[in-house]
Amino acid sequence: MATTKVYIVYYSMYGHVERLAEEIKKGAASVEGVEAKLWQVAETLPEEVLAKMSAPPKSDTPIITPNDLAEADGFVFGFPTRFGMMSAQFKAFLDATGGLWRTQKLAGKPAGIFYSTGSQGGGQETTALTAITQLVHHGMIFVPIGYTFGAGMFEMEKVKGGSPYGAGTYAGDGSRQPSELELEQAFHQGKYIAAITKKLKGAA
Repeated sequence: MATTKVYIVYYSMYGHVERLAEEIKKGAASVEGVEAKLWQVAETLPEEVLAKMSAPPKSDTPIITPNDLAEADGFVFGFPTRFGMMSAQFKAFLDATGGLWRTQKLAGKPAGIFYSTGSQGGGQETTALTAITQLVHHGMIFVPIGYTFGAGMFEMEKVKGGSPYGAGTYAGDGSRQPSELELEQAFHQGKYIAAITKKLKGAA
């Protein structure tokens, strides 16, 4: 059976989204026959601006180009929120996918979404909801996790990011890191979407 390729594509300024991405990759790779790969989109801010924002250096995760997307069978896209929507860096990357849109190279491919916000009212649902328009124009199939994560979706005693739209975390002032439960949800999302991607590829 041919290998199913799942690309986890993200933008992360302070590392919160990247930490979720790493866990999503582990979840996707746990599905037999699935090859999971991490990619990050290019930074659009100059170094001097990033320095003023106290942003740490980027990791060595390879930078993706729009054409790289055509090689994958499924995706999980991740980004921090900016006023309830995806960050400009990720939007700039998607804005460069016009060639893929024109040929509908991504049509019919499944995609999930994950995110990080600064607060509980900061866009845990709107960030994903507003991102779906990008998938729609490419003819992609949005795969939410729904309530498949089980009891973890109903956690009320601890602060927990994420929603039926996808895995998420709260960065707070930047010092808070993804919790164990948030990482477990990210792993689940990766495994869940990888299994669906494999099933769709097998049926094609």
